[in-house]
Amino acid sequence: MKKESVLPSNGAVEPGLVLTGLAPVVSPATVVLILGSFPGVKSLERQQYYAHPQNQFWKILQAVWPDIPLPSGADSYAQRCRWLLERGLGVWDVYASCEREGSLDSAIRAPVANDIAGLHLPKLAAIAHNGGESFKHARHTRTLGVPVYQLPSTSPANASWSFERKLAAWREVMAAHKLVA
Repeated sequence: MKKESVLPSNGAVEPGLVLTGLAPVVSPATVVLILGSFPGVKSLERQQYYAHPQNQFWKILQAVWPDIPLPSGADSYAQRCRWLLERGLGVWDVYASCEREGSLDSAIRAPVANDIAGLHLPKLAAIAHNGGESFKHARHTRTLGVPVYQLPSTSPANASWSFERKLAAWREVMAAHKLVA
């Protein structure tokens, strides 16, 4: 029987330790569901999506909607989630659990997929995979009958794309689904 944990206190994963991901941030008004692979160490520690300070997820979303300030500060995560939902977005991961040491997708072992179809999002118009590991599940998300996109990862590990290039790709998907002009 495997041991289960959200995250070991020292951040290192012993063999056989199963990490558990975060709950989805969605609402019945979700139009575009953004799917990552699995939360990194910082995100698991804080129980917040995209908590690593070098991850550009929140910075990119703020740049997509520059006229609507994104809440900031240590206690702003719940407000950021509301802000995200008000834009018609939802966030989750393709993996519900896995074994992994560190935060790199390449270190994921024994992943268990989330039941994305089970979310029952009545206004869902698109799935946007945040990066290549998540996009490996596109064949499954395409069965939901909505357009599926591969967006450039917002992870600091994706240094080959400039912020401006990432932003343009993300903005294009949001505009295609009338979430921005």
